Amino acid sequence: MQNTTKTLPLLALRGITVFPGMMLNFDVERPMSVAALNQALESDQEIYLVTQREIGKDEPADEDLFPIGTICTVKQMLKVPGMSVVKVLVEGVSRARTLEITQRAPYIVAQVEAAPDIPEKRTFAKTQALIRNALDLFDDYASVTGSIATETLIGVLDSEDPGFVADYITQNIYLKHTDKQLVLEQPRPVRRLELIIKLLSREMEILNIEQQIAEDTRGEMSKSQRDYYLREQLKVIQRELGGDRIEDGPEEMEAYHEKILALSLAPEIEEKLLKELSRLAKQPFGSSESSVLRTYLDICIDLPWNERTKNVTDINKARKCLDDDHFGLEKIKQRIIEFIAVRQLSPDMKGGVLCLVGPPGVGKTSIAISVARATNRKLAHISLGGVHDEAEIRGHRKTYVGAMPGRIIAGLQQAKSMNPVMVLDEIDKLASDYRGDPASALLEALDIAQNNAFRDNFLEIPVDLSDVLFITTANSTDTIPRALLDRMEVIELTSYTDEEKLQIAKNYLVPKQRKKHGLTASQLKISDEALREIISDYTRESGVRLLEREIASACRKAALKIAEGSKRSVTIRAGDVTEILGTQKFKRDKGFVRDEIGLVHGLAWTSVGGEVLDVEASCMDGTGKLELTGNLGDVMKESAKAAVSYIRTRCNILGIDPEFYKNKDIHIHFPEGAVPKDGPSAGMAICIAVISELSGTPVRRDVAMTGEISLRGRIMPIGGLKEKTMAALRAGIHTVIIPEDNERDLDEIDPMVRSSLNFIATDHIDKILDVALIRTAQHSEEPKPHKPILPDSGILPRPNKQQVRT
Repeated sequence: MQNTTKTLPLLALRGITVFPGMMLNFDVERPMSVAALNQALESDQEIYLVTQREIGKDEPADEDLFPIGTICTVKQMLKVPGMSVVKVLVEGVSRARTLEITQRAPYIVAQVEAAPDIPEKRTFAKTQALIRNALDLFDDYASVTGSIATETLIGVLDSEDPGFVADYITQNIYLKHTDKQLVLEQPRPVRRLELIIKLLSREMEILNIEQQIAEDTRGEMSKSQRDYYLREQLKVIQRELGGDRIEDGPEEMEAYHEKILALSLAPEIEEKLLKELSRLAKQPFGSSESSVLRTYLDICIDLPWNERTKNVTDINKARKCLDDDHFGLEKIKQRIIEFIAVRQLSPDMKGGVLCLVGPPGVGKTSIAISVARATNRKLAHISLGGVHDEAEIRGHRKTYVGAMPGRIIAGLQQAKSMNPVMVLDEIDKLASDYRGDPASALLEALDIAQNNAFRDNFLEIPVDLSDVLFITTANSTDTIPRALLDRMEVIELTSYTDEEKLQIAKNYLVPKQRKKHGLTASQLKISDEALREIISDYTRESGVRLLEREIASACRKAALKIAEGSKRSVTIRAGDVTEILGTQKFKRDKGFVRDEIGLVHGLAWTSVGGEVLDVEASCMDGTGKLELTGNLGDVMKESAKAAVSYIRTRCNILGIDPEFYKNKDIHIHFPEGAVPKDGPSAGMAICIAVISELSGTPVRRDVAMTGEISLRGRIMPIGGLKEKTMAALRAGIHTVIIPEDNERDLDEIDPMVRSSLNFIATDHIDKILDVALIRTAQHSEEPKPHKPILPDSGILPRPNKQQVRT
């Protein structure tokens, strides 16, 4: 046969090999394979069949296909009604070699070259001997297996073609597809016959061993042992292979039984475990069900059912432990001390659920770890950020492959105690999708009224979580479902003041980083003024995480100088920070140099603390348009519209042209337009800015304000007052105007902030016009002296790309 090149549709076979001159029927299911068959039927019914290297791949690449295949003719194709399976009958024509894959979709097309047999110079007698040897082995194979029909044997007895005999036998016996491919790829007929003789001889040896194993097994079994047939068969197989003895079944069952009884569990739980043990004893050794039951029993037995740590009820010791680990945080420390005091008076009190809410870096997770140390409880830390599968919380059913308990049970295994402190970190970052809502799965675990019988999907037995002290952490409660939030006692951790950061740095961060970098107190000294400079000019955060990184950077620089020998010790003072840490990352805000018209200081809350948010209003001749810019959210836009509507109702009192909404265009802008801003508490600032612009009255530059405004001018309460007032202090503000309903929140503000600022509470916009505006024809062009603020504390700039909420 001359070598010819063809372009044919290609069908990838999984575990099947087709030989020339043979008929074969098989099922086709993959869409691209069905498409290739349809194309073959529409043309000349020729198709190129190639075996995949790996059976599991649905879309094989070029390297996943063997290079040699078979050109076949499609004899018949039948679609099964109601199914996507197509039954096809093909006849092999000739071997072929793949030259190139020219198309991948909707079906594979390949350019192939015929690969005819290569003649060999062998004696006729040797060839006939090989044929007879192969036929004898084929006959023995048929006798042992009993799966080959007599007609199949007759079909090859009269053939004297060694290539045909080899192909015919290979097609009709059981071999791995890789072995069959070796036969297909052999171009020399006699060598092909020799190869199949070797493969068939090896297969006969395996069949004889299997038969001998079956006979040995039957001889060893008695009538009473028939239920353990597979177990004994595995023992014989292992003995034939020279392996180790399999563990004795009855002894293993007895060991499980003793472990279950030793746990002294509740009758319901003990009965369940013994029932599962009984099922395991009836399973054949090595079955998939027995593996599932062993895993289940192992996990149940390993749970710390009766393990509990002795709680510390010494209040003074617990208070000292908390003070040693954290500076400030008095509110949460007091709550933990109260919890310990109650346990001292009522030892049988069950655990609780605390939710620590605050911005990043303020110590939520670390305070939870300190609580475990202060109460002498084991710690189980579970991170929930990004979890979106309900089974992560409650576990999978044990019938699934690879099933394991949920994270709550895994936390008990981790702590090896039934009364640990279980920290559920980032509970506000839970997500939900088609796999369920993990937040809903937590409802039972965090409900102290019913978590004494928490049921995990894997265990299917009640587990008592009532002694567990759950501590959850979150940056915000906005994304926590109400039903879940209702089960937790929320404790807010607010931002640190600059003075608090200074004390934390001196007492905790600097010693920690010195030790971490191998430095002693005499080798590295950082003055208070230098720490204040780092806080104000190099960090912008509500916590101290970035501050710790900057201190670590200073420690590295000092370690380098000491290691090089240029210095024996390093002292960082005010003014040396730039040399150590480089250029300042944040610039100090100089504020307004004069009282200006239409320019107001607002106050805003961000995830990294408070900030001063300027509001600019400009008025020009027009047709009454209201323009709002600065990347504002819908709520802030509505606040601006409400402020303008209120001004329209008070034009005569405010001395404003009543027709301004017809002949004037008003533009309200919030600087730093790339930063998203939203929230209602800028309403008061917007209203004052527009009144100032329309009336031509300057706004006091040392006054800041925050509050939501209604259509009638009422000032309504806002949130984040502590952070906002700290931002006002840093910016050199003298007076802060707040809603009257927020006056009670002043008790939560740092005493230094309260003493440095003049707070004015109001319930209506009319009452603060004389405070915010300079109602005189002439106003000072020179800047007024500012009140003193924190020593050496800088004015922190606004965060880059942070969501700002007013």
